Amino acid sequence: MVNISITVFISLTLVWSLSVLIDRSEESLMTEQKKSDDLLHNILPVNVVKDLKETGRTIPKRHKNVTILFTDFKGFTELVASISEITLVNELNDIFGRFDEIVEEAGVEKIETIGDAYVAASGLGEGVAEHAINCITAAQQMLYYLEERNRKHEIKWRMRVGIHSGPIVAGVVGKKKFRYDLFGDTINTASRMESSGEPGRINISESTYQLVKNDFSCEHRGKIHAKGKGELEMYFVR
Repeated sequence: MVNISITVFISLTLVWSLSVLIDRSEESLMTEQKKSDDLLHNILPVNVVKDLKETGRTIPKRHKNVTILFTDFKGFTELVASISEITLVNELNDIFGRFDEIVEEAGVEKIETIGDAYVAASGLGEGVAEHAINCITAAQQMLYYLEERNRKHEIKWRMRVGIHSGPIVAGVVGKKKFRYDLFGDTINTASRMESSGEPGRINISESTYQLVKNDFSCEHRGKIHAKGKGELEMYFVR
């Protein structure tokens, strides 16, 4: 009788121990899964992550009308030559980290950074009607942040902003270290809006102007020559 009781006790103890281990394993697995999901969502849009998890692939998608926000810093080459690499990286990390917060708050999605350029877009999700307004709002907050930051820091950053609206194709390219990217003339035109602008101002195209003319006061610049694009109508947001 004693031996049976001991056997039952040992069996129950083993079952309980195994149950605890399973619970811990499940909890650990869920924690790791969340970390993996968070990392993917930091790199890719929600719909792309969903496709990759369900099918292991994603199909490029055409968007009829989105707005692209493109920024870079005037005098960046000279600045790079005047400060250490560590200082440069720390400065950009600080600035772009705040930009990430700003675009998220404005309903804009960060696409990538290329050196000192920051690229974002709005309208990639379903039912985003105010994508042009979102990008201008984000750009205004970026410029305001830089103005405030420049008052307190030795290094002064002078940023140009270009915004253009139109169709694009979005998708993931490559099999390793893949990234979400945008393709089409709209992204090129947004870049030209930026390079044809002035530091501290938001330069927008005719197509973007038509979407926001009732929401923002704009200054018509007329036709401005843009490299590889010819003469384009441009406006400064006041």
